[in-house]
Amino acid sequence: MEVRDIAPGLWLWRVSHPDWSESSDWEPDVASFAVESRGTRVLLDPLAPPPGEREAWDRIAAFAPEVAIVLKPDHVRDVDLFVRWFGVRAYGPQLFWRDDVPRAELVPVRPGDELPGGLQACFDGRDTQETPLYLPEQRALVFADALTAPDGELRVWATPWHEERVLPALRALLDLPFERVLVSHGEPVHSREDFLAALEREPWSEWTGA
Repeated sequence: MEVRDIAPGLWLWRVSHPDWSESSDWEPDVASFAVESRGTRVLLDPLAPPPGEREAWDRIAAFAPEVAIVLKPDHVRDVDLFVRWFGVRAYGPQLFWRDDVPRAELVPVRPGDELPGGLQACFDGRDTQETPLYLPEQRALVFADALTAPDGELRVWATPWHEERVLPALRALLDLPFERVLVSHGEPVHSREDFLAALEREPWSEWTGA
């Protein structure tokens, strides 16, 4: 269990995902993010900490979230819990995996949308399966799975259309004045320079072993 401050108004917590197994192609600890932007308090891909993790729960309660945003169809995680307990307004994809449909009605998020707090939904080239977010006050990009950091090294997650779609979309994000890159899997906090390096590396997948 980890709680970490990243920048003014931006912090994260990391917990072990309950669905992780030895066959998973991602590490067991995953990050959730909290950001206050333009006076609005937002949770991104929130996964509830275990009940006994008082540091995390006390921090979340003091934060008093108003909005929760799901960045990707299989990152529904515990959005329903945060809707029920904190009364957050929930945003996210229009389509979900069959076994992971939230009970709460989520306001659809599309690339190009401006969300509460001025957060900007971006396009990552992966067939709109994920909408990364740009946090303008913190100059940060937040990804669900488009980028990952196994063993601490930032990598683009492999897709069949890596060269023709994903890389051009990610390079287009360089027009944004971001300084930080945040990811759910692996080491969560990276720099703009790390992002540039990731675009030049071979994409990561469980089959390449990279």
